[in-house]
Amino acid sequence: MVHKDMVRFTLNLLKDRLSLNPAPQAPPPDLHAAGVLAPLFFSGDEPHLLFTQRTMTVKNHRGQISFPGGVKTPQDPDFLATALREAQEEVGIAPERVEVLGRLDPVVTVTGYWITAFVGLIPYPYDFRLNATEVQSLLLLPLEGFCHPRRWHSGDYTYNGRTVQVCCWQHQGTVIWGATARLLLDLLARLGENPFPGGEHVPCVD
Repeated sequence: MVHKDMVRFTLNLLKDRLSLNPAPQAPPPDLHAAGVLAPLFFSGDEPHLLFTQRTMTVKNHRGQISFPGGVKTPQDPDFLATALREAQEEVGIAPERVEVLGRLDPVVTVTGYWITAFVGLIPYPYDFRLNATEVQSLLLLPLEGFCHPRRWHSGDYTYNGRTVQVCCWQHQGTVIWGATARLLLDLLARLGENPFPGGEHVPCVD
């Protein structure tokens, strides 16, 4: 259901708002540079985002829900190449089937990553092919579901003795937090939405 005061996320609106890219930034040398793809598709006239739930056997962020992505390799000419390569390796999305709509602001994590994310329009239905080593399952969630303030909150997270505040989205047992939640909030802000309780200031740094 679309509330009367909610932005209607049409494809034209998405393209208009996301085409205003921030200037590319170089990552600090002490951080792991990574690129991720936020795959967006339309089911009927309703936009959705694709997420992966990581397996419990990967090295980092086990079991977490995230966008496809990974660390930039020397063979990747830029962060977009990293994002597209990782999306193909993890879920089988061919790079040529992705229409890149825009770039989000880089996110720095307490675990030492510098993440550059791209929103890309993909076809749907699609024959996704999961890398069973890295991806346990896919989550296909409606974009408008992230606009509800009651589903957002923040709290403390401690890593290697450092405590920071993290943002978290939760609905019907699904929890998205940390860097992925921050990327979601950046995306929503570009679309004219601020679902986080308490106004425009989002009290999360990871």
